[in-house]
Amino acid sequence: MAAAGEANGGTGKLEFSLDVPFPSSRDATIALRSLSPDKEPRKGGISKVITVSGSTLSVRWSADETRILRVSVSSFLDHLSLVMETMEMFGPPVAV
Repeated sequence: MAAAGEANGGTGKLEFSLDVPFPSSRDATIALRSLSPDKEPRKGGISKVITVSGSTLSVRWSADETRILRVSVSSFLDHLSLVMETMEMFGPPVAV
């Protein structure tokens, strides 16, 4: 898992990136579908983009304030943890 946070000189916004490796691209896609419905509660000040490339789930945040960014990342990590625990509990998906 790799992460980096810094202020973007061009826009003055704070940015944070998180890459989460999964055992397979199918697992990463399941996580993406589970986490995508969660929109940011605020109408402005933050944006989040979630994508999958191969077996890696990538999340990119851009925010106006440190506090907003911290709350959003923390909330996402809580949801991600729950998704991963659920996937582990039920095992790999069965092809039908």
